[in-house]
Amino acid sequence: MPQAAAQFPETALDLESLAADVVALAMKAGASDAEAVVREGDEFSVNVRLGEVETLTESGSRGLGLRVFLGTKSASASTSDLTAEGIRQLVDGAMALAKVTEEDPFTGLPDTAEFGSIPGDLHLYYEDVYSLPGPERIEWARRAEAAALAADPRITNSDGGSFDAATGRKVLANSRGFVGGYRTSYAGVSAAPLAMDLNGQMQRDGWWSGARRLADLESPESIGQEAARRTLRRLGARRVPTQRVPIVFAPEVAQSLIGAVFEAASGDSIWRGASFLAGRLGEQIAASTLHLIDDNTMLLPTGAGGFGSSPFDGEGLPSKRTIVVENGVLRSYLLNTYTARKLGLQSTHNAARGLAGTPGIGCGNLYLEPGTLSQDQIIGDVHAGLYVTSLMGFGVNVVTGDYSRGATGLWIENGQLTHAVEEVTIAGNLAEMLLNVTAIGNDLVFRGSVASPTLRVDGMTIAGA
Repeated sequence: MPQAAAQFPETALDLESLAADVVALAMKAGASDAEAVVREGDEFSVNVRLGEVETLTESGSRGLGLRVFLGTKSASASTSDLTAEGIRQLVDGAMALAKVTEEDPFTGLPDTAEFGSIPGDLHLYYEDVYSLPGPERIEWARRAEAAALAADPRITNSDGGSFDAATGRKVLANSRGFVGGYRTSYAGVSAAPLAMDLNGQMQRDGWWSGARRLADLESPESIGQEAARRTLRRLGARRVPTQRVPIVFAPEVAQSLIGAVFEAASGDSIWRGASFLAGRLGEQIAASTLHLIDDNTMLLPTGAGGFGSSPFDGEGLPSKRTIVVENGVLRSYLLNTYTARKLGLQSTHNAARGLAGTPGIGCGNLYLEPGTLSQDQIIGDVHAGLYVTSLMGFGVNVVTGDYSRGATGLWIENGQLTHAVEEVTIAGNLAEMLLNVTAIGNDLVFRGSVASPTLRVDGMTIAGA
């Protein structure tokens, strides 16, 4: 273990050495094990409204988190003060907390043999996200908004256009010999126009593009035009009668269903018995066409790393690919070391770690494998139903599976999209909804770490007029 440095300079830090030195200080202070994580990052964000800069933010941050163990007791603390005195207070504070916490036989670092980082470049970092000068970044936001405003005279206002860029770095070190780090980058552009119909009713929608590198972003003009299209199709929205019909979820809202399955399959929910999937490993929980994968190592079609990719998880275990649901059968929960020990299973390397607190559970790139049908084919097969384009509220209970969300979208009549729908609620039970997935689209696109193609779910209820 490296010797503790006398002080820590506040510029051009060697983060690997810093993390290892902090672990050494904790061990010298009496910890039986210790783990340190260091994060630094910077970001740029501008929002332009009606051509004028409304907000502009440039910021940087750096922080250090420490988790210490005294046998089966543990505690954590964090700081943004990376001076020698700030770090001494961090170590002293974490040690004092550990002495007064309750013992937990399941706590502790993973076994030494489990640590590691996958080899090779996951292409998570690109310098070009900051290659545009500041005025050009603002101009990208203006171009996105301008394209939306110019698309149609019914678009009369705007919530703005935006451009964002960010880079970050994370380093993890522990007392069992693991030291690892990686860098990430992100750039994004968006537009959010407002349209007015002949009756003076306003509707809003938006669209965006995000990427690891600037070169992979969709053009500001295409984003503005798509945002306008999505806004205009909401004009004339009305309620529909309460009824039981097929629901077709657009990809950008279908991913929220996948997120709910992740929460239900998370080890934290499972060991507490707070999930409708508890005790159901090896059982059929979904339609036989449904395959759900969590892959922390994948590359996007552009060759850049996935939004949820990383070389190791929040505990220093090498990233991996986990089949969660195969042919509708629940094959695996998603676990960190603590929840795996609670359940008598092995970690799936899904630990997620902030600066403070104990590791939670996070997904990597969680996605539903695409099917063979186009979105038009799925919609074309629906006699009467709702194509959902946005959801509101958080009405998913993973304990019971009960599902109820406010929804807007487009009404399907004889396989055609007819008119916009708003002020309705769609309801069902997640356990039944998964079994009632009757069509899966071929339009899987990653716009975040959770992704899904278009989904058709039969047997849901629309509560409307």
